Amino acid sequence: MVHIISNLTALLRTLIGVSMQALILAGGKGTRLRPLTMHTPKPIVPIVNRPFLLYQIDLLKKAGITDIILSLSYQPKKIEDVLGDGTDYSMHIVYTVEAQPLGTAGAFKNAESYISESTVVFNGDILTDIDLAKVLDQHHTNKATATIVLTRVPNPTSYGLVETGADGRVQRFLEKPKAEEVTCNTINAGIYVLEPETLKYIPEGENYSFEYGLFPDLLNQGAGFYAYISSDYWLDIGTPQRYLTANFDILRDRLNSYHITERQRGEKFDEAARIDELSLVDPSCTIKPGVEIINSVIGPNCFIEEKARIENCVVWSGTRVGNSAVMFNSIIGKSCFIGRAAEIKSGSVLGDKSVVTDYSQIGNGT
Repeated sequence: MVHIISNLTALLRTLIGVSMQALILAGGKGTRLRPLTMHTPKPIVPIVNRPFLLYQIDLLKKAGITDIILSLSYQPKKIEDVLGDGTDYSMHIVYTVEAQPLGTAGAFKNAESYISESTVVFNGDILTDIDLAKVLDQHHTNKATATIVLTRVPNPTSYGLVETGADGRVQRFLEKPKAEEVTCNTINAGIYVLEPETLKYIPEGENYSFEYGLFPDLLNQGAGFYAYISSDYWLDIGTPQRYLTANFDILRDRLNSYHITERQRGEKFDEAARIDELSLVDPSCTIKPGVEIINSVIGPNCFIEEKARIENCVVWSGTRVGNSAVMFNSIIGKSCFIGRAAEIKSGSVLGDKSVVTDYSQIGNGT
């Protein structure tokens, strides 16, 4: 029922002429996810065998936003090749490419020629279930110049705190506070709604951030700067462990905005293989007798040999896993080779085309 109301709200917004667009900040190198991002930009790393950006595009579409600007820098052509002009997703996508890093606000300024209306800005590494229609309604009700989405975390000392007043206005930013400095548990969720007038506060062609540049400027100017506090699902996928968590959460159907509709078996899956009901294995894979796959994602065109066991793992496309190999709580990149009886222990991350020879042991199992 909630999603029906949100969809009706998005339709009403369109009918009464409140137009919206979105900017996705997708230019980062994804250094925390290396080696996975050496050849695959973070915005299109596969999450349950779908390019990550499609989850953000789904959310925008549900809010009635079909015009998207993608701000790119690192390996931009690979992202363009996946998403194209957006036609395949019933969206209209344009691209801006930074010649040099411009920071979050600088990337927004770099897209100025495309920005003509209220704009939802997404950090390109946030997996969330947020109801954007509610965020936009609050933004317009407040007649805000800017709205920042906040989320609550148990331990905010690793993040930047954002303090708000009783009226919802942003009052202060406190970056990575000490334990005794913590005054709240609301942090920047990396989602904003900005009016075009905010562009005048951002210098042209300079590295400039929202957190240290634009937002303090808005506070100093007394602009209508409000917060929306969300209790919806939110996860930064930027580290290997959180990347695994994102995959597992979707396998367990923990997102309201996306559900796996079919976990089909492929023609080359041996009947003697055991694939649990949570796992998702691309139907193009070859799965031999005695294989066990538990709570894992296996990408397209993988070949899993007899008696291999894969548990709590994400395996990218084109990888071959040898007879009796064991893999646990790890990420395996594209086109890897895991030898016979090799053991990939918990916490391992293998980049594309890695080769693990027969009987080798990788990782420390922590």
